[in-house]
Amino acid sequence: MATMLVQPPIPAFHANIPPMLRTTNMVITPTSPSTTHQKTQSLRFGECPPGFRRIYRVKVAEQTSGLVGDETPTQIKTELHQALQGINRGIFGVPSAKKSEIEGLVKQLESQNPTPDPTVNLEKVGGCWKLVYSTITILGSRRTKLGLRDFISLGDFYQNIDIAKGNAVNVIKFDVRGLNLFNGRLTIVASFKKASKSRVDISYDNSTITPVQLMNVFRKNYDILLGIFNPDGWLEITYVDDTMRIGRDDKGNIFILERSEENLI
Repeated sequence: MATMLVQPPIPAFHANIPPMLRTTNMVITPTSPSTTHQKTQSLRFGECPPGFRRIYRVKVAEQTSGLVGDETPTQIKTELHQALQGINRGIFGVPSAKKSEIEGLVKQLESQNPTPDPTVNLEKVGGCWKLVYSTITILGSRRTKLGLRDFISLGDFYQNIDIAKGNAVNVIKFDVRGLNLFNGRLTIVASFKKASKSRVDISYDNSTITPVQLMNVFRKNYDILLGIFNPDGWLEITYVDDTMRIGRDDKGNIFILERSEENLI
């Protein structure tokens, strides 16, 4: 007795199987070995002849691994660099969707931190680093008072960590436009000590602005400037490898830095 193969509409119970991962055949078989056809009948598409039943055979292919968690740190860092393009380190704010994207990539890297005890391996932390992103922002009246809308622009941010001295020197560079174009810097020195295998306590030591022309520009609002960049508090080092370091401070800020060959301090 012949077996009839008919391709039916996909049954409802297939709804949770991704379309590209399944194949379906419907096999129609007699309900009884003695069932025979005495007449030829016209059947509509999908109908089952009398005395026959449908049996569905569903083959589900194995889904290939494509989960975000399978990405390597190198791949995640490539995506992170792309996400950081054109946002000026986030210092003047970023759209919430972009901020969420960056923080999602940061969490992925943190979950694959190759140095889970960074203060035990301080040689990985020491040296010069360049800030590429921070959630610290200068917005509204603070930006206006500091002249960062008009004639002053922010240059690079560097941090040099001296393990032997137990201090960090932060340098924020400025370009001043006007009749006499000049460059300057704010230098903040802070001490640190180990608080845990991944955290350091940081204490502000001193700060200077050079040259004197830049100090004259900021003198009136120096407290605002120092309040933005004052590192007092603690810092959790959540990721560090040979080229990148990520930290979170007690104020909820995120910092992403890349190792630099500059010797500015």
